[in-house]
Amino acid sequence: MEKDYTKYFKGPSLKEAKHRGKEEVKILKDEFVIPDTMKNIGAGKTYYIKTYGCQANERDSETMRGILESMGYQETKEMDQADVVLLNTCAIRENAELKVFGKIGDLKRIKRDRPDMIFGMCGCMAQEEEVIARLLQKHPHTDLIFGTHNIHRLPELLHEAMMSKEMVIEVWSKEGDIVENVPASRENPLKAWVNIMYGCDKFCTYCIVPYTRGKERSRLPKDILHEVEELKASGYKEITLLGQNVNSYGKDFKDAYSFADLMRDVAKTGIDRIRFTTSHPWDFTDEMIDVIAKYENIMPFVHLPVQSGNDEVLKLMGRKYNAASYKALFDKIKAKIPHVSVSTDIIVGFPNETAEQFEDTLKMVEYCQYDNAYTFIYSPRAGTPAAKMEDNIDLKVKEERLQRLNETVNRYSLAQNKKYLGQIVKVLVEGYSKKGNDMLMGYTDTQKLVNFSGDPKYIGEIVEVEITDAKTWSLNGKICE
Repeated sequence: MEKDYTKYFKGPSLKEAKHRGKEEVKILKDEFVIPDTMKNIGAGKTYYIKTYGCQANERDSETMRGILESMGYQETKEMDQADVVLLNTCAIRENAELKVFGKIGDLKRIKRDRPDMIFGMCGCMAQEEEVIARLLQKHPHTDLIFGTHNIHRLPELLHEAMMSKEMVIEVWSKEGDIVENVPASRENPLKAWVNIMYGCDKFCTYCIVPYTRGKERSRLPKDILHEVEELKASGYKEITLLGQNVNSYGKDFKDAYSFADLMRDVAKTGIDRIRFTTSHPWDFTDEMIDVIAKYENIMPFVHLPVQSGNDEVLKLMGRKYNAASYKALFDKIKAKIPHVSVSTDIIVGFPNETAEQFEDTLKMVEYCQYDNAYTFIYSPRAGTPAAKMEDNIDLKVKEERLQRLNETVNRYSLAQNKKYLGQIVKVLVEGYSKKGNDMLMGYTDTQKLVNFSGDPKYIGEIVEVEITDAKTWSLNGKICE
C-alpha cells in the first residue's frame, strides 16, 4: 500500500506563481536564523551540493553552502560519502530535468546503503507541480523538497527532514521577498556573483522562470554597494551583477533609480572589474550604454539574447521587440562601446517555425557576427503558453537547423577571435588551465578565455598577455614580462 503524502504536501502552484500583485516587497534583515537544535548539528559531518542551470542557481548554491557551513558541515566532493546531499535544479529545458532525474535514480542506491543520509531537491524544478508529483510517485527516497523562495529556511527544513519519517515538502508559490542576512560560501576567491534583483515579469511564452522565481524585486542600492565594498576589501577582483533581467532593476522603487544608476555607483567603488547578466533587448537603455562606455572597470561585454531573427516568431515568443529594433540596439552598442563583444541566446524549432523563419535567424547571426552564442532546440515547459501550441516540426528538422546554426555561429566566433592575434590584452589570471603543462588561464575584459604559460605567482593578478593563436572558443598567448 502506497503512503499518503498529501497531508505533508506544501507544494507549488503554477496558477499562484502567475500572480503579480501591487504589494510592496518586504526587505527582511533578520529572517535567517539557525535554531538552537541545529547549531553545530553538522560537526564532523559533510555535505554535497550539485548545481544545475544558470548563474542564479550557482549563487543560490553559495548561499546553501554558507548555511550548511554555519551549522558545522564541511563540503565533500564525494556524493556517496556525504551526510547531506542537495540537488539544486534547473527547469529551463527538458534535458536539464532528465539529468536531475538520472541523478535522483543514482541516489536511490546510495540511500539504500546509507539510510541516514538526508537527500534533498531544491531550485527551479521544485517549483513545478509535475515534478513534485513524479517525486512523490516514483522517488520516495527523497527526504526533502524546497524551492527558490525559502532557501533561508534550510536549517528548519533539515531538522524536519531528520525528525520525520515522511517526505518533507515546502515550496512557496509567491511573488517573493528579499532576505538579506543569509550567509554565503563562495568557491571562487577572485570573482563573485552579486544579486541585485530577483524574479522576472517578462513572461516570454516559452519560459518557466517567471513562475519559478517570482516577480521582479530589487535589492536596495545601499545593500548591494555594501556587499561590493566588502568583496573588494576581501581581495575580489571581479563581480557580476546578477538578475533574471538586470535592465529592470529599480523599476519597483518609488524613487527613480535605474540599473544605469546602480552601475555608475558600483563603478565608483573602484573594484577592478564589473560585469552583469542577463539583459533583455526590450529595455536596454541609452543611459546603460553610456555608463558602460564611460567607466573602464565596467567590462565591454554584453550578453544580449535575441532568441530568433524573425518578427512573427518573436511575437509568438512574447519578446516585445522585432528584428529591426534589435539590430538598431546592437549597432548602437557597437558604436558607443569601444571593442565591445556581444554574445546571445538563440532558440531553434519554436512551434511551427518555418524554413523561411529559420533563415531569418541565420541572417541575424550573419548581421551581428556574435562573439559567442548559446543555441538550443525549443523545449516545451508545462504551464507556459508555448507548451499549448501545436508543433508540426519534426525533431530531425530541428536538429538539422541547430547544426546549421552552430556552424554559422562557430564561423563568426573564430573570426572574432582572430581579430585578437598580435594584440596585448589584460587577463585576470584565475588559475591553472585545463590544457595542462603548467599553463595558466584567465579572461580578458571582453570575456575571452586565454590560455598561456606563466609563473603561478600571477594567479589572482591582472596581467598583460600577447595573443599568439586563436581558436573558436579560446585564445592562446604569452605573458608580457
